[in-house]
Amino acid sequence: MAEYVNLNGTLHPAQDAHLSIYDHGFLYGDGVFEGIRAYDGRVFRLDEHVARLYRSALALAIEISIRPDQMRAAILETVRANEMRSCYIRVSVSRGVGLGLDPEHIDRTSTIVISTKQLRLYPQSMYDNGLEVVTASTRVPPAVCIDPQIKSLGRYINNILAKMEANRVGAGEALMLNMAGNVAEATGDNLFIIRGGELITPPTSEGALVGITRLAAMEIARSQGIPVREAPVTLYDCYTADEAFLTGTAAEVIPMVRLDCRNIADGKPGPLTRGIIEAFRVCTATEGAPIYD
Repeated sequence: MAEYVNLNGTLHPAQDAHLSIYDHGFLYGDGVFEGIRAYDGRVFRLDEHVARLYRSALALAIEISIRPDQMRAAILETVRANEMRSCYIRVSVSRGVGLGLDPEHIDRTSTIVISTKQLRLYPQSMYDNGLEVVTASTRVPPAVCIDPQIKSLGRYINNILAKMEANRVGAGEALMLNMAGNVAEATGDNLFIIRGGELITPPTSEGALVGITRLAAMEIARSQGIPVREAPVTLYDCYTADEAFLTGTAAEVIPMVRLDCRNIADGKPGPLTRGIIEAFRVCTATEGAPIYD
């Protein structure tokens, strides 16, 4: 079966979908994106992802050429065209096409690409036994320079460099610090620690993305009676935590059991983490926009 990509509202076989070499997203990282997951015929929190995409575009003064409801429909159409029930969905939007930094001198008709793939970020053993993580030397950009609430194409070069650091030492993931030395996030995930029965995660002001899965984990924890707090997190806090885990659309919820050659608690996924993972799996099985009516 052919793989289809939605390019500017038209479905094309993936091998036939082409962008201009002067697309501003390709030339300058001038665009926004979303990663979305479908589980067994439902797209998890589709409306929240679409809303975040348009907020990111608004913050960068990018005019998306279709309405949010049309974007939502195009995403579902693309998944249906590929006859998928569970997949990773990538939505990328650039400002338009033209050479030169100045948006006044380009065609500001947004380029929209929607694609689907099967994706597993980590092997199952890491979900069962936990993830070993290192601290990267590459820092997140200061929030006063690039607001982490904006999920932009150009922001992620530091995350890629940090992921390469983790790869070089055989670690599953890397934590990234901000310029103050506090933990902001992992390369593609949000960080949570548990201390004294309380769930703590870095706020956006520390450089953390307001992740959709992050918000789901916070909601689940509160529903289970676990107090939740956004606060700065140091490496000391991580080393001495009772439990820790990472969240992200691609990663879902995965335990972090070892950091910088130090076990977190007993070096095994903790009971509160396991409870949140189980509840998250229930959410993904029951929530979401139906793909096939």
